[in-house]
Amino acid sequence: MKRYVAGAASMMLLMTAGLFLWIGASGQEVVIPDAPPPPEVREPEGLPEADESAPILGPAPPTPPKAYKASREERRFNRYDRNRDGVITRLELMSSRTKAFKALDKDGNNLLTFEEWAATTSDRFAGADKDGDGQLTRAEFRTTRPKRTAPQRCKC
Repeated sequence: MKRYVAGAASMMLLMTAGLFLWIGASGQEVVIPDAPPPPEVREPEGLPEADESAPILGPAPPTPPKAYKASREERRFNRYDRNRDGVITRLELMSSRTKAFKALDKDGNNLLTFEEWAATTSDRFAGADKDGDGQLTRAEFRTTRPKRTAPQRCKC
């Protein structure tokens, strides 16, 4: 019962405060300042004109250099190599992937080079290519998907 009385009293207090604010705000005049004058519009003096001896066409722009197209594996490697020093550290490969990092790091120095990365993925491809023709069919490609583990049951 005390809660209801306290709630009703606080509601009345809030309504009274709101009423005072509303009455106080309605008694004040709001002055809207005048807008600044529009800027002056000047007519353009005209476009500059070239001399009669100026060439009609300038020299051709330089051709841009050919961009290096990274392979798919290099792009995947670069995704993890954040500081672009050519090695992936354990911190760069994310703490949730430590098992995968240890499996890829063949020499155990906590640095993953591109050669270690490529060798492991090449072995994975060779394992999936059952007929050894250098191409993965749809059925062979399905075998490369990581195995899903069953969710652990709660012992509540």
